[in-house]
Amino acid sequence: MSVDKTTILIVEDEPAISELISFTLRAAGWNTMPVGTTAEAWEFLQHRTPQLILLDWMLPDQSGLRLLSRIRSDRNFNEMPVIMLTAKSMEEDKISGLDHGADDYVTKPFSPRELTARIKAMLRRKSPEHAQTSLEIGNVHLDPVSCTVKIDDKKIEIGHAEYKLLKFFMAHPERVFSRSQLLDKVWGDHVVIEERTVDVHVLRLRKVLKNAEGLIKTIRSVGYMLSEK
Repeated sequence: MSVDKTTILIVEDEPAISELISFTLRAAGWNTMPVGTTAEAWEFLQHRTPQLILLDWMLPDQSGLRLLSRIRSDRNFNEMPVIMLTAKSMEEDKISGLDHGADDYVTKPFSPRELTARIKAMLRRKSPEHAQTSLEIGNVHLDPVSCTVKIDDKKIEIGHAEYKLLKFFMAHPERVFSRSQLLDKVWGDHVVIEERTVDVHVLRLRKVLKNAEGLIKTIRSVGYMLSEK
């Protein structure tokens, strides 16, 4: 499984539905990890951090709402996008799901196209670095579909790590990130890398940006940010 693509954790105990969701999401270009119980989902979260969770309400070991409450009470996962996917369609059920911390609610039976659209909208809002829309700051243009970067409309050669770092910075302009935050957000908390490695990649990124290197600011004693100011 590629760790560079968006990974979506599917918590669904019905094999046919799980396979339909996985097929739909893979066709949209995302990685999927289907599990059938809340226990399996929690075990997965201890080793990998997905960009979004599709969570069924009725699961064999315990309610999906119980898992959702556990996710929201954990500081490592409390901001993770979660879409409830369930046959419960009564208004009070939707309100209960949202009150427990769900970001969106899709009822079964669902349209695969609608589900894909909901996920794209959620990723744009919650995790803009995983969206597929082009990013442009100053004279730098990044196209996530073709994974290319242009400066003044001229394509530049950029390493994979530097590309990921630039994409994250461009998705979160004017925000300061510490080295540890960049390690977690860009490389993932499953990768063991020393914090000083971030400095190396920032230096390389500035080098390939050439006349646009000034976009990447060093914030003394804190970390780095991307700013046009």
